[in-house]
Amino acid sequence: MTDSRISFKEMCVRFDVTPRTLRYYEYIELLAPQKEGRARFYGAREIARMTLILRGRRFGFSLEEIRQWLELYGKKGTRSQLEAWIELADRQLQVLDGQKAELEATISDLRALRDQTREALAAR
Repeated sequence: MTDSRISFKEMCVRFDVTPRTLRYYEYIELLAPQKEGRARFYGAREIARMTLILRGRRFGFSLEEIRQWLELYGKKGTRSQLEAWIELADRQLQVLDGQKAELEATISDLRALRDQTREALAAR
C-alpha cells in the first residue's frame, strides 16, 4: 500500500460522511476505489472527486448532475467539462437567487406578523 492512498474508514472521517454514503457513491459510480479483497482504498483521484461531489452537493446539484459532469472529463476532456460547469452554475445560480428572494420575502412577512402581534399585545 502506498502512502497516497487512504482507507475506507479514513475517507469517511476525512470527509465527515457515513459508510453508507461512501458505499452509495461507489454504487452510483461517482467513486471507484481500489479494492484489495474486501478492503477499499482511495487515491488522489478519488479524494479529488469526493471534494467535488461534496462541493456540488453544497451548491445544490443533484448526484446525477454531478455524476454526468464528472463523466465528461473522461469522455471529452477538460474544456467540455468546464463549459458544462459554467452552464450548470448559471442554472443553479438562478435557482438559488429565486430561493433567496422567497426566503427574504418569508422573513419579511414573519417579522411583520411578529411586530403586529407585539403591538396587539401592548395595546391590551
